[in-house]
Amino acid sequence: MTDTIRWGILATGGIAADFARDLKLLPDAELVAVGSRTEASARAFADRFDIPRAYGSWAELAADDDVDVIYVATPHQVHYEATALCLEAGRAVLCEKPFTLNAADSRSLVELARKRGAFLMEGMWMRCNPAIRKMLDLVADGAIGEVGIVHADFGFPGPTDPLHRLRNPELGGGALLDLGVYLASFAHLVLGKPDTVTAHASLSPEGVDLNTGLVLGYDSGALATLSCGIVASSPGRAYIGGSLGRIELPPLFLRPDSFLLYRNDGDEAQPEEFSLPRTGIGFAHEAEEVMRCLRAGLVESPLVTWQDTVEVMEILDTARERIGVRYPGE
Repeated sequence: MTDTIRWGILATGGIAADFARDLKLLPDAELVAVGSRTEASARAFADRFDIPRAYGSWAELAADDDVDVIYVATPHQVHYEATALCLEAGRAVLCEKPFTLNAADSRSLVELARKRGAFLMEGMWMRCNPAIRKMLDLVADGAIGEVGIVHADFGFPGPTDPLHRLRNPELGGGALLDLGVYLASFAHLVLGKPDTVTAHASLSPEGVDLNTGLVLGYDSGALATLSCGIVASSPGRAYIGGSLGRIELPPLFLRPDSFLLYRNDGDEAQPEEFSLPRTGIGFAHEAEEVMRCLRAGLVESPLVTWQDTVEVMEILDTARERIGVRYPGE
């Protein structure tokens, strides 16, 4: 693997543009190709970001041997299709969250990557965020003692158009997969795989969840209380409570650049603040991790392991079963 890692982007929507901007901030990354379902869309994106090659199909991008890794930025209902295509072509893949619509598809992609010996990682940027990584180090070192509670929320007044991707079952709509994946991943980072999952939701006439609450239970006695929705605004904060103190993350908790540590044996009015500025919007850190892994010859990242991704999808699967949300074809 050369010093410079050559990237391709599959899809040309808003998140692809955000990723392209952050990639430009990394001197050892080069954005060399983009692929879309239409040549016009690919060409417009390429012109916008000075990308040398534009392809009017996903297959053409996947076949480009001058691309080291492809970032899959499609809507999540086609993550499986796009990622499988790239892996079959021998490309390393960073696939945007949620990895797939369900855990079965996630397992299938993991097995394909293992079979092909290809690098694969979910684009859960939160797990690569410097502040989140520091926070986890403190928890692991016992700074707040034994963790008893994790809480996180993420919500905003969403669209009312039933054809919008957040409301459309054909597009894997609903709050849970789009927003709740962050909540489940955050709880999983701190407490691991839960022993029980309970959930309650209000559903739209189209059959997707609009306002959802989860409680993850652990045999240790710990709980994670999580809420997400596309009907009302919420702070977007998170905290971890332990026997010796707590850690509070500011909005948006999924891409923080600081957090507060409160110790039970100290003055609560004077918490310890940790500041770890992020690069760009925050996509740069997951791109850096991908490139580090490629140079080291790894097929999976220790920050976003295949097991982590599958276990989080299992939480979401169970939650959807509890609230009665199924997607076409399942």
